Amino acid sequence: MGQPNFIYILADDLGYADLGCCGARDAYSRPTDVSPNLDRMAAQGMRFTRGYANSAVCSPTRFALITGRWQYRLRGAAEEPLGPAYGDKVLGLPPSQPTLPSLLAGAGYRTALVGKWHLGYPPNFGPRQSGYQTYFGYHGGGVDYFAHTGPRGGADLWENETPIEREGYLTDLLSRQAVEFVEAQTPDQPFLLSLHYSAPHWPWLTRDDAEESRHTRELGWHPDGGSVEVYQKMIHHMDEGIGWLLDALEKKGLAQNTLIVFTSDNGGERFSNNWPLCGEKMDLLEGGIRVPLLARWPERIPAGLVSDCPNLTMDWTATLLAAAGVAADADHPLDGVDLLPLFADASWTRPGDLCWRMKHRSQRALIRGDWKYLHQDGHDFLFNLARDARERANVARRYPEKLAELRDAWQAWNASLPPIPDDARVFKLFQPGDVAVPSGAH
Repeated sequence: MGQPNFIYILADDLGYADLGCCGARDAYSRPTDVSPNLDRMAAQGMRFTRGYANSAVCSPTRFALITGRWQYRLRGAAEEPLGPAYGDKVLGLPPSQPTLPSLLAGAGYRTALVGKWHLGYPPNFGPRQSGYQTYFGYHGGGVDYFAHTGPRGGADLWENETPIEREGYLTDLLSRQAVEFVEAQTPDQPFLLSLHYSAPHWPWLTRDDAEESRHTRELGWHPDGGSVEVYQKMIHHMDEGIGWLLDALEKKGLAQNTLIVFTSDNGGERFSNNWPLCGEKMDLLEGGIRVPLLARWPERIPAGLVSDCPNLTMDWTATLLAAAGVAADADHPLDGVDLLPLFADASWTRPGDLCWRMKHRSQRALIRGDWKYLHQDGHDFLFNLARDARERANVARRYPEKLAELRDAWQAWNASLPPIPDDARVFKLFQPGDVAVPSGAH
């Protein structure tokens, strides 16, 4: 068995229970067949019930994924999320920073990014300055599915460093580009394909909604659109494209030694299903950070496994490098933990705490086993996630020693990292006036 191939598929704003294998339900709470290909992939590999994103918002998670390190080490990741900082020389991924694609490329891998970048704007930042040999996608946080324009109206579809025009529904364009990449591969050279979808991020548009796109591209965003049905159709379109990709791997004879990981950059938003979790994108409650997570690798992962081992996005960076036999850069040691032992022993437990911090609502969180410390808007909470994954029973007064233990651990972790800069910005696009929020709701 030679070096494995890697396909890392990242959905955008997908909720914890938005896939069939994770409990997807329609608007009337009936089971729905929204993701047959991903469900099949889960059955052929491992599904994780406690997969966590490195952040509750997109670009910080992407900084952690590409570096394998706490995103807080880089200034650009302090933005929640990274705004349209065109021409900025600081707010982005420094080309000098070793990355998953640059380390793999240095070891002979072919590397490609198809889809969302969101780690800084040209000319100072870009995928091909950070290890990807080829790039097809967009730089910003969101893009119209038909016009391929960003929230402020500018065109944002690129092939390498060249802006392009391409007719079609964006999810399908990305899927077909990924298939073309796989079809061009040969068994003698391993590859990394990062397939970072925009789906199901707003604007909420299916293949049938080209006319609605005229409204969203003029407005720049989509506070008055979408529905559960539309949202689930968007997921189904993405799932179809992943099916094309799985078929292409089979036809090329590459499926057995290809590790495919599927997950989301953060928790779901207004139309997502996060049940039984509470909270959503921008919250360090479970609904904002616990995400769908699947892994398939026929050579190494037995079929039909379900794991409750807590893990973070950046752990998969360490895992892919370990699987390839590629060492991290000595001056930039990984913070992520290699999860390969879990594939051989389902009872293996990841060492170390899972930690988060956000400027938004002064949030802090730390998970140690089943226990979670949460700080939000000046208040401390303690939850036992094994008994209360919905985080409704605050047991801080019942277990003050455990609260103090986890709070102290968070303080020590936080002290090991650069502080959140005073000028870091929070962008919360949808405001209370755009969505009806019940009194007292989070």
